[in-house]
Amino acid sequence: MTVPARLSPAAHRVAIAEVREDVADASLCTKVVDDPAAGAVVSFSGVVRNHDEGRSVTEIEYVGHPDAARILAEVAADIAARADVDAVAVQHRVGTLAVGDVALAAAVSAAHRAEAFAACAELVNEVKRRLPVWKRQVFPDGSHEWTGSA
Repeated sequence: MTVPARLSPAAHRVAIAEVREDVADASLCTKVVDDPAAGAVVSFSGVVRNHDEGRSVTEIEYVGHPDAARILAEVAADIAARADVDAVAVQHRVGTLAVGDVALAAAVSAAHRAEAFAACAELVNEVKRRLPVWKRQVFPDGSHEWTGSA
């Protein structure tokens, strides 16, 4: 596929990169990556589900390392540096989340949809791989299980 030339260089902007204790907001992430050169905006909401590996889950607690915000900013900057990315926004929650809460919100704008989809997918994958956040899943019987995401 041949991609038409841009009229202006990609902005490579990080609009938001934050670890938060309150709401992670995909609509805000989508709004702040707006760019006049962007022909596509792709967003993602990672939502707490009510099950994991065949077990019911009642809530999740995320605990972040003190360097989590710095590392999230690095991940966002790495994705923003991609060839056709105009802007990136990402938020990751810490604290106790209920089923249905958004744990990870992200958005990427780019000149074309293929680049926006690819960059958003890479952003989510890199956050999951590199962010030093640990997850405690709580089960209906009160037992729990810790897993590390980095």
